Order: sequence, then structure tokens, then C-alpha cells
Amino acid sequence: MNLLTIFWNLLIESAPWLLIGYLLAGIIKQVIPSEWVHKQMAKPGFVSIVKGALIGAPLPLCSCGVIPTALAVRKAGASKGATSSFLVATPETGVDSISFSYAVLGPVFAIARPVAALTSAIIAGVLVNTFDKEEEVAEPIEAASSCCHSKQQEQPEAEPSLGEKLISAVQYGYGRMISDTAKWLVIGLVAATIITAVVPQSFFLQWGDGLLAMIVMVIVGLPMYICATASTPVAAGLLFAGISPGAALVFMLTGPATNIATMGVIKEQLGMRSLIAYMVGVIVSAIGCGLILNELYAAYGWQLQISMMEHGESYPLWRQLAAVLLCALLARVWLQPLFARKEAKAEMVEAT
Repeated sequence: MNLLTIFWNLLIESAPWLLIGYLLAGIIKQVIPSEWVHKQMAKPGFVSIVKGALIGAPLPLCSCGVIPTALAVRKAGASKGATSSFLVATPETGVDSISFSYAVLGPVFAIARPVAALTSAIIAGVLVNTFDKEEEVAEPIEAASSCCHSKQQEQPEAEPSLGEKLISAVQYGYGRMISDTAKWLVIGLVAATIITAVVPQSFFLQWGDGLLAMIVMVIVGLPMYICATASTPVAAGLLFAGISPGAALVFMLTGPATNIATMGVIKEQLGMRSLIAYMVGVIVSAIGCGLILNELYAAYGWQLQISMMEHGESYPLWRQLAAVLLCALLARVWLQPLFARKEAKAEMVEAT
């Protein structure tokens, strides 16, 4: 198959699940307000670390979107550990990436990915709290935040109707979420296409399927700025090229959680000791989860289910239409600013 055919097949296979995932992301955004997120992690301790992981896992935020939210959580009084667990769990998984994982990699990865992300987040949070204990908790900030919240509660805004919430969910899911992830999703799909078509299996098979292969995936994923959704087709391409399921899982965990931007924010806001504990927690737990996944595949004889290997001729029309719709939504991300600039220039010319 040529590059264009591989790309289109992968797009057709993933489009329905991505569209469902983006819609669920918009719904979750409407159901879970940011104020509630801040409140749940305001108290330090192990419980807040677990809450940070559980709340962050389904949230519709990518590697870039999680940073300001995590900073707001921290300013609301969350401990360093809770902030770290939130920073790990949120970009490593989400409703959109889980549905995408199911479509491209099969049910095993769809289950293993969020479980591993939660484990990684909790371990990282515990390590940060253990090795970088805080002498003071941000009580004044929390009190100020609580005061602010009480004022807002005294003058509540009118509750939007169910129809308005649904419209907002669609606008957020197919608007903001796609805008935040479009570039990296396209990069991920293109990378998966190239890996599948060009890279020979022998290139990755030389590293084996054990610890060394996972260390290579850590090195590959460490500096990358890639969201969970975009890492999925790349992982599929790597699996097709010959790496083990555990090594692919390591890439999908370390890539979104350890990009340069996140590491810089952690160092600046939480300190170097927190950054080191964070990195150790993410890398060690990712490798541990990868080794366990390999053992499970070997013990139960599971077969890899990589949908990108299928041909596009047999796909029904509705899946192809879903792929066309996804292409249109992705194209809008780049075309809309161009039209806006043209309109602005036209208005300036008329004004002069």
C-alpha cells in the first residue's frame, strides 16, 4: 500500500471513535466544572493524590491544556503530589484517547492504558510528596479561593438548559478540543503512516521486547510534545514495525506526560526535587506497567489487534463519511484564521 492509502485507511478506522471521544469530552466539560476540580484537591495527603489522578484521567485536556489547569489547582491549595498526579493522569489518557485506542489497538490497550495512567499518576504524586515535603500549605490562597467561591454562591448565575448544555458540549468538543489537538493528531497520523510504510521490522526487533526496548521508547518519548490521542496512531505504527505491546505502552505513557513544556513548568512552580521525583515516578511506573503488559500477553496468548493494517475497500459508507467529517473539522482549524484575516483586511480597506 502507498502512503496515501495507509493514511486514509487509518483515518477511516479512527474517525468514528475520535468523533465520539470529542463529543464525550465536551459533555464532561459541561458536567465537571473547574471549581469542583480545585475543591477536591485542596487538601494535602494521599487522598488528594488519588483524587488528582481520578479526576484528571477522563478530563478533556491535552498536554498543553493541562498546564494552566494544573497551575490553578496548585494555587487553590493542592499539594505538590496532588498537582503532579493531575499533571500525569490528564494528558496520559482521556475519553477521546481511550475510544481511539479501542478502535486502533483493540480492547486490551483500551483497558491497559487508563489503568497504567492512573497507576503512574499515583506513584508520581506519592514520590513528589515523599521527597519534596512542603513546610507550608497555601492556606491563604485556599481561603481566598473559598471566599471567592462563597461570593459566587451567594449570587448564582442562571442554570443553562439541557439544550444549551448540549450545544456548548458540541461547540467545545468539536471546536476547542479539536483546535487544541489538531496539529498533533495530524502529526501522529502522518508519523504512523510513515512508520508503517517505511520502517522495517528489523529496526525495532534489534532491541528485543524487554527492558532495553522500553528504555529506547522512554528516550524517544521523553522530549516529544504529543497528546494522548496523537500518540495512539504512532504507537500502532511502532507495533506494526515490530515493538512489543509493553514498549508501545511505555511510549504512550511517557510521551504525553514528560514533554519539555511540562517539565519546565514543574521545575519553575514545584522545584527541582519535585521534577526529579515526577520523572522517576513516570518513567519507572511506565516501564513496570509495560513489563506487566508483556507478561499478560505472553501468559494468555492475546493477539495484537492493529486496525490500521486493514484495507479500506471493505469499509462501509458511514465510516468514510465520518472520515470526511473529521477532515473537514481538522481543516477548519487552519482555514478559519485565514478567512478571519481576510475579513479583517477587507474591513480595514473599507475604513480607509
